[in-house]
Parts: sequence; C-alpha cells; structure tokens
Amino acid sequence: MLQCIFLLSDSGEVMVEKQMVGHRVDRAICGWFWDYVLAHAAGDPSKILQVVVSPTHYLFQIYRNGVTFLACTQVEMPPLMAIEFLSRVADVLTDYLGDLNEDIIKDNFVIVYQVLDEMMDNGFPLTTEPNILKEMIAPPNIVNKMLNVVTGKSSTLGSKLPDAAASFVPWRSTVVKDASNEVYVNIVEELDACVNRQGVLVKCEAYGEVQVNCSLPGVPELTMSFANPTIINDVTFHPCVRFRPWESNQVLSFVPPDGKFKLMSYRVKKLKKTPIYVKPQLTSDSGNCRVSVMVGIRNDPGKPIDSITVQFQLPPLIVSADLTANHGTVDILADKTCLWTIGQIPKDRAPVLSGNLRLEEGLAQLHTLPTFQVKFKIMGVALSGLQIDKLEVKSTPSAPYKGFRAQTQAGKYEVRS
Repeated sequence: MLQCIFLLSDSGEVMVEKQMVGHRVDRAICGWFWDYVLAHAAGDPSKILQVVVSPTHYLFQIYRNGVTFLACTQVEMPPLMAIEFLSRVADVLTDYLGDLNEDIIKDNFVIVYQVLDEMMDNGFPLTTEPNILKEMIAPPNIVNKMLNVVTGKSSTLGSKLPDAAASFVPWRSTVVKDASNEVYVNIVEELDACVNRQGVLVKCEAYGEVQVNCSLPGVPELTMSFANPTIINDVTFHPCVRFRPWESNQVLSFVPPDGKFKLMSYRVKKLKKTPIYVKPQLTSDSGNCRVSVMVGIRNDPGKPIDSITVQFQLPPLIVSADLTANHGTVDILADKTCLWTIGQIPKDRAPVLSGNLRLEEGLAQLHTLPTFQVKFKIMGVALSGLQIDKLEVKSTPSAPYKGFRAQTQAGKYEVRS
C-alpha cells in the first residue's frame, strides 16, 4: 500500500504532492531523500537504487526526463509493484501531456492530480489503462483550455463512467470509433554492450519491446507467434495477454486495446556480435595526449546504420583540445564532452577522429582514460534475431491489413580505452 506520491524537479523542489491514504506523510521525507541523492549520487537521481530505506519509510523512485517520481510507505509491500505503478504513472502522463518535464507538469497541475486520483484508491492501484482514463478525464487541448477560461471551470472529468469499466476486457472500449481495420506490430530493441581495453566484447544483450498500433473494429481476438521464442528472457506482458498459452506454447493470445500500446518487453542475453566497432588509441607523454579513434562496420546487418555518434568526457586535467575528423563533425560541449557526429559510415573510407589533448602544466602523462559512448540506429532489423512468425486476427468483419517493422538502436554501448 502506497501512502503518498511526490513529483520532484531536478533541483529537489516538490512539484506535486498526492496523499493516498488518511495517514498523512510529512513532506520532510523529500528533504531526506534529496540529501541522500546528493550524498550518494552527486544530485543525480538516475544513479541511485530504485528502493531506498529511510529511518521512517520505504521509498520507491523512478527518474524520467528530469522528473523524479517518489512513492512512500511504512508497511511491507512488493517493491516491483510500487516501481511498476510509478512507471505506469509516468507513461500515462507522457501519453496525456505529449511529453514529460518540469514545465509541462507545472502547466497541467489539474490534469496530473485528476489522473493520480483515478489511478490509485486508498493506496492501491485502481485504473491504469490510458483508454479508460481518457474517457474519464479529457486530455488537455486548446479547446478545453479556452472553455475553462471562459466558464471559469478547471475540471475535465467526464459526466459518466466509461463503458469499458464494466467490461470483461477493461482495457478496450466497447465501441471503437473510426476503426480502419488495420494492425501494425513494431519490434524496437536497444543494444547494450561493453568492450574492454583489449577490444574484447565483455557483454552484449538486447532489451526489446513489441509495440502494437491497433485500429480494429469490435472485440478482435489476436494470436501472435515468434519463429524463435526460446532466445528471449525476462518477459513482461500487457494485462491483455493471456498467460497460459504463452506458458504452454510460447504463443501470445490477446484482445488488444485500441490505439498504441506496449504488448510485451523482453531481453536477449549473451549476443556475440555488434554491428560496428570503435577502436580508440590514446598515448601521452611530455604534457601531450595524442588521440586516434577509428569507427567501422564489424558485422553488416543488411540495413543502413544511421545516426552514429561517438562521445566521451574529456579528463579533468585537460587544458585544451584540438580534435578533427575526416568524416562528420566534432564539437566540444560546455561540460567538456567531445561529441563526434558521424551519421552514416561511407563505403570508401573508415571515419577517424584524431588530434591532441594538452595536459595541465607539470603533468607528463594522462592517468585517467575516457570511456567512449556509442549511439546508432538501424531501421528494418532486430539485431537479437527475434522474428515474428505469424499474426492471426479473428472476430473481425473482414480480413484486416497487417504491417510489421523492426528497429534497433544503441542503448548503453560503451568502449573503454
């Protein structure tokens, strides 16, 4: 049972305080939490554990786009339930407001409080489906804001209970408007990898999501299977997925919500290949550090590799940097981060960044070597190898159009020098 939820800004300011039960939680707990963040993560909430124990409360937190979602309780409860609920709150608010940051939340206090009111009742999750919430609370738009100004009303609550609230599939409205009889499935993966100083791939795994955009009439029954379901681990499902068919035959059987939603997430571990290589070389003597970084294609995925960037933090004892590249652009940012924007790798040459770093006076060699962060995007392929075998749609008036896509992008992709 969660007793209170706070939304904190990057400076630790309490933007939203929502008491969930009769026993009030003192706002001073936010001060204790922020002192903990400053002491253990230099003021960066994304770098601390999601479960923190204070002298008086259990605290659960997630960090999204400069906003910390903090929940408090004084009773024992499953930590994953609290973390999943906070993640769902963040997802719903992002869906409602179009984005999520400090300014947007301050501009939409009424919507935020109304959504929190409906999502939890007396400390327990209640309505977490965006489709139902949007029938109960109208998303903000220019027309609503103008009416509120003219009429003096600030509430966007609907006057009746949504039909789906009494349905056996509460995530789907009983009457779907403007259904075009189409369903699209998109596999989106992030590749996490770590390459050590010797160029050996230490870790490589993919975190993926199966995203669906459904515009089907009525109450359709969908069945989806994969060509190679045994490679995936750590699966989580949308509530619409029936667990028994998956447990017995690795088949996804579900009645989908209308619109866009995340059907499932998964992880594929111990991958052996990465699409590109990054080879950094740093040698220093006599107060200078020579830098050379080469980037190229290691395993061709069969699709163009786009939006390639390499960035690294300049060591603190660097006085000046003179870096150039034979392809792309090199920028030194205000926080002393070097950002090399490559785009696509040309066929006739390998991109190379080179130059000198000038060390502080009296320092002969560089003792702290940077870690290189790599980003890229590949459209049309899932590097984990996961493939959809078939998608069957039943209980629709006519055969629907079915579309499939895949994409992979770099997640936490690090190369050590």
